Amino acid sequence: MSPNRKAFLDMIAHSELGPELLAVSDNGYNVMVGSTAAHPRLFKSYANHPHVLVPLGGGLSSTAAGRYQILARNYDAFKEQLGLPDFSPASQDAIALEMIRQRGALPLVDAGAFDSAVKRMAKIWASFPGSGYGQHQSQLVALRKVYQEAGGALA
Repeated sequence: MSPNRKAFLDMIAHSELGPELLAVSDNGYNVMVGSTAAHPRLFKSYANHPHVLVPLGGGLSSTAAGRYQILARNYDAFKEQLGLPDFSPASQDAIALEMIRQRGALPLVDAGAFDSAVKRMAKIWASFPGSGYGQHQSQLVALRKVYQEAGGALA
């Protein structure tokens, strides 16, 4: 995997989960939505997406799980489309990259057009600036720093 792609994936995980939760889990790959570092909700098997609907308060609930907080319905679709055997770290990475590709952001990531790639993916990851989901949003400057520290290059 190219350094820019790896750094972009690392940045997504940092934005969605935070560094503390990444540290108390399997690098985020086994994290369920609603987790905190103090109270992590971790699933035990990578055989399949956990498919657990977690109430988040305020009438919201989600099935998001894994390093990139992939929804169960997305996992089910990509499992078939990509021929994935499980919800392992490799499968989660493949799904995230396919989501980025389908939104037309993979060439932006490859070219180091970081800000444009993040903007293109804001409707996929609720923690991205401009997502509009009413959840915590990371600041673009902070995400750019994480991306660069993970080895990503800017255009």
